Amino acid sequence: MAAQIPFRSFNEKYVCNDDGNFSYSSTEQKRIETMLFENYNSIVLEPFEATGDEDLTELTILRQRHTAYLLRYLKNCPSSYATLDASRSWMCYWAVNALKILDAEIPKEIVIDLIVFLKSCEHPDGGYGGGPGQLAHLAPTYATVMCLVSLQTEEALRSINKETLFNFLKKSKHESGGFYMHEGGEIDMRSAFCALSTCVVVGLPLEEISEGVAEWIISCQSYEGGFGGEPYTEAHGGYTFCAVASLVLLNRFRLADMESLLRWTTRRQMRYEGGFQGRTNKLVDGCYSFWQGAIFPLLDGEMEREGRSLEKGLFEARMLEEYILVGCQSIHGAVDLYNTCYVLSGLSIAQKYSLARDGKILGGDVNTLAEINPVFNVTVASEQFAKEFFTSQ
Repeated sequence: MAAQIPFRSFNEKYVCNDDGNFSYSSTEQKRIETMLFENYNSIVLEPFEATGDEDLTELTILRQRHTAYLLRYLKNCPSSYATLDASRSWMCYWAVNALKILDAEIPKEIVIDLIVFLKSCEHPDGGYGGGPGQLAHLAPTYATVMCLVSLQTEEALRSINKETLFNFLKKSKHESGGFYMHEGGEIDMRSAFCALSTCVVVGLPLEEISEGVAEWIISCQSYEGGFGGEPYTEAHGGYTFCAVASLVLLNRFRLADMESLLRWTTRRQMRYEGGFQGRTNKLVDGCYSFWQGAIFPLLDGEMEREGRSLEKGLFEARMLEEYILVGCQSIHGAVDLYNTCYVLSGLSIAQKYSLARDGKILGGDVNTLAEINPVFNVTVASEQFAKEFFTSQ
């Protein structure tokens, strides 16, 4: 009997079948599947069929190339990034968090430059903008604080003005239970998560900003089971993560409709590709490796409290590993700061599940990434360093 290739994804029986009924979405789905199969065929299937050697199917994270890319972009981004001037603090977070997940060393001079730059983004009245002199905004406030936490230095954490930061968080609270993204700005699920996670990670009193928040979040759970950005909107992976993480932080998860949330979330993993889509009838997307993947350890934690834990887990972690290493990794190293951060975060989560279930990760120990705390999306080591520092203060 011929040896069987040990991959679970890219199984031809799960390719898109539109029964000959043309549609834009089915055509795009087929295009993505074809692209992924071409990658899979060239780097996995052909070497295996030629030799029968399973070792040739093991995929390696291009750790050095990703690290070089991230460090280069921390020093100098190309002109194409000029449109992200209001997201410069985000770019710092994406790069630093990705480097920490890769267990890469960040040179001391870069760490110092980052602390100085992020301090220049701090608004005099509290909170952070996306760049120096910009309006305080909850999204870059989250990004800045998590970047400083990820640096794992006392200098970085001391640079945070907790008093003005807390004033900004309190001022952002709306009577509905939600939060303004910025003064006079929109109110949506992102702002709730950014405010709560920032508050908790730096050890501020959550109870002073938490009134009515859980109830507002629950009002955003849709008929599908996931959560939208605001009440009566479509369920979305990013918003669902923000909702679940916020309810966990508030210790109010029991308010959610758990069964419909489980149905919606588990159905977002694609049968052929192995990765996740962000919404119903959408294409697979690398960043949802975190936005959807991080929901599962949070659900597991809540289910364990109720004595309902599942030994095999709620999603196919090995398939997510396969999708990421076959379909998301450029031979030139990383090519996008945002996706690099969230794909690596998702891969870290998948590896933890694979180790628990199968005792190994795809590609072997050489591919091992640092474990992340899925609530904050920083490494466990970074979160623990911050907790110890702020507790001592």
